[in-house]
Amino acid sequence: MLNFIAKRLLSGVITIWFIATATFFAMHAVPGDPLTQEKAMTPAVRAQLEARYGLDKPLFDQYRLFLGNMLKGDFGISFTQENRRVNDIIREHFPISAILGVAAVLIALVGGITAGSVAAYCRNRWPDRMVMIAVIAAISVPGFVIAGLAQLVIVAMNNAAGKTLLPVAGWGSVSQIWVPALVLGLGTMAYLSRIMRASMLEVLSADFNIAAKAKGVHGWRLFFHHQLRNAVLPVVTELGPTIAAITTGGFVVELIFAIPGLGRYFVQAVQQLDYTVIMGTTVFYGAFLVLVVVLVDISYGLIDPRIRLHRGRS
Repeated sequence: MLNFIAKRLLSGVITIWFIATATFFAMHAVPGDPLTQEKAMTPAVRAQLEARYGLDKPLFDQYRLFLGNMLKGDFGISFTQENRRVNDIIREHFPISAILGVAAVLIALVGGITAGSVAAYCRNRWPDRMVMIAVIAAISVPGFVIAGLAQLVIVAMNNAAGKTLLPVAGWGSVSQIWVPALVLGLGTMAYLSRIMRASMLEVLSADFNIAAKAKGVHGWRLFFHHQLRNAVLPVVTELGPTIAAITTGGFVVELIFAIPGLGRYFVQAVQQLDYTVIMGTTVFYGAFLVLVVVLVDISYGLIDPRIRLHRGRS
């Protein structure tokens, strides 16, 4: 087991190094730089700014300096936001993305388990077909389209009611969380619904479920104690990558709904070619994603025998 943990941690470190390296050289391969956007800049001022940000050094010297600072947890100073460190941007705005991501995960989890169970119980009937149509639509339609349609629906509702039932955009109240969270979690909800449906169909035809019915167990007790607790296990194993993907995947949603999360700052940094913010946020998101996946793999490796034992006893 220690060998397994060491391998997973080593693979995680290598992955983070690859993300950092690929991001660094990709950014420097893009034509232009943030300093070219400054107006009326004299050569002397440009030389001073290049020296401040280390752009006057050879590329591989910049790379070694970037890796050294990254190992110390220092991503440097933003090119476009005056005297603001990238670490401060991450510290101030990632919690907002995390709150939105947690809300999206809860919606996706509850909705996916519910929809998948209903589809399995009503196999080949109209509820099953409706759920599968919704799943295909949610997976196929891009998130920015769903976000735009959601805002149109909110505007129509507010106009029909003559007052603001739900805010169209912004951040700061509970009512401003749930619509963006639903939009962000919709694709994951569809994915979890398919997993839950397949798993529940397998459980419904399992011997232990038939034996429980023969013993007189019916209704909600049969569902919660024998069917749901076994069918939900494949969904639980997907939670780690799901949490990481949703928490780090809200760039478009944050931009459309004017949410001041880290994803919105990343999009702005790409538009402005802000090297330090782009590299810092990319490495941070990549490290967060790798860490979650590695921890889930290690945890699942530790509890996997117990899961098999539980399924066997059920």
